Amino acid sequence: MRLFVGLGNPGAKYARNRHNIGFMAVDEIARRHGFAPWRRRFQGETSEGTLDTERVILIKPTTYMNESGRAVQEAASFFKIEPRDVTVFQDELELPPGKVRVKMGGGIAGHNGLRSISAHIGNEYRRVRLGIGHPGVKEFVHAHVLSDFAKADDEWVRTLCDAVAEHAGLLAKGADATFANKVHLAMQAKGFLTKDENGKE
Repeated sequence: MRLFVGLGNPGAKYARNRHNIGFMAVDEIARRHGFAPWRRRFQGETSEGTLDTERVILIKPTTYMNESGRAVQEAASFFKIEPRDVTVFQDELELPPGKVRVKMGGGIAGHNGLRSISAHIGNEYRRVRLGIGHPGVKEFVHAHVLSDFAKADDEWVRTLCDAVAEHAGLLAKGADATFANKVHLAMQAKGFLTKDENGKE
């Protein structure tokens, strides 16, 4: 069994924020693969389904970003899921828009959602880092992540979420590099990434 965690903030006010791309990704996984309707539990919203024969629980914490770990710990404890079987979909400032990296363990790079999760279940979970780009100036970071994607971003955001959902079964099986490469190729095919970039970690 796997636990897939989308990071974001709850409520319509935040729905289109860059910080909420994790929510967007797991929403698309649920939609594309016919997961069960979302229901409220474990301080979040959950949906269950199957990806490539693996049972997967999706969760979107409703605790706000900086308390995400409470929901993750509650769900992981209930289903007896080890940290290595937890995959977190997060926004990543240090990657160009539409670029994806997958990494097991590591630091939190100032991300409040990861900080909370690591505090509750340790560091050895998988991160799917979804690039949103950096505003270029440190002082603008807070406003950048908590502002909505521009209309001009809609196409690449949709393409990225589609590709993540289409290939999510590879993550469920632990084929991280293949997943990252497939998503990269899908983005490249639509002209969102240049050919010298590489989807692998």
